[in-house]
Amino acid sequence: MNVEDARLYCLSKSGATEDFPFDESVLVFRVENKIFALVDLNNTKWFCVKCDADRAIALRDSYWQITPAWHMNKKYWNQLDIEHLPDTLFYELVDHSYCEVLKKLPKYIRCKYGL
Repeated sequence: MNVEDARLYCLSKSGATEDFPFDESVLVFRVENKIFALVDLNNTKWFCVKCDADRAIALRDSYWQITPAWHMNKKYWNQLDIEHLPDTLFYELVDHSYCEVLKKLPKYIRCKYGL
């Protein structure tokens, strides 16, 4: 997986947008203005995604390519070594992150996304 393929997958999610809210190198992906993924374009090997707290720990224990995300709440955020993580697992974790963000939104917004 390369960063451009990862970017395109994130943007393929319904309502997904991208921006640079922190500086010119940290690319953030949002849904309903809530962050579900980000990547530092100065180090594109690592891609950060949100995760259920219990699942985050289990993933870190099972895959050396998944570690607590630097500069993020390590209880909920993992960083993925996208150069070595299987593509199917990357897609699954982006989907999970996207859903984790959506499920915290009000019901009238979740309905727009079929949740």
